[in-house]
Amino acid sequence: MLEFIKQPWPWYIAGPLVGLTVPALLIIGNKSFGISASLRHTCAMCLPANITFFKYDWKKEIWNMFFVVGILLGGILAFNFLSNPDPIIINDTLRTELASYGVTNINGMLPEQLFSWENLITLKGFFMMVVGGFLIGFGSRYAGGCTSGHSISGLSNLQLPSLIATCCFFVGGLIMANIILPLILSI
Repeated sequence: MLEFIKQPWPWYIAGPLVGLTVPALLIIGNKSFGISASLRHTCAMCLPANITFFKYDWKKEIWNMFFVVGILLGGILAFNFLSNPDPIIINDTLRTELASYGVTNINGMLPEQLFSWENLITLKGFFMMVVGGFLIGFGSRYAGGCTSGHSISGLSNLQLPSLIATCCFFVGGLIMANIILPLILSI
């Protein structure tokens, strides 16, 4: 059984499992699926300042914090006990392109030459981690939710803003991967 769990699950199993989370949350607790709102709840819990955005009854949304903690613990358990020791298989063309930017150690989920404490103090690392992290946080707040909230929950609820946001996420991802990322990697 453990060997079955360690294998990558095909889309026709993983997709419906994720997809069933949305109606389960709606039916069981009239809650919507999303992760980025947990940052607001955390700030409202820990920083009870006189900021209008954080003045609400965050205790009604405590379930979201348990959900996020469960994701964190699940990731830790999966990394420590269910990791596949085999190297990650990537396309040879991508491997060659990354090598041209100096990224040759692709043994883990995140290349150490891009995502490490040592790389954080470089210009490339600063753009990748600090500026990128800020833009992700700003973008999810500006869009009124993250990719999981809009693309999974919003689309299943037939919300037009979620369709627009999902299209923008996709276009932004294409621009980032094909134009901006090569520029950052060539620094």
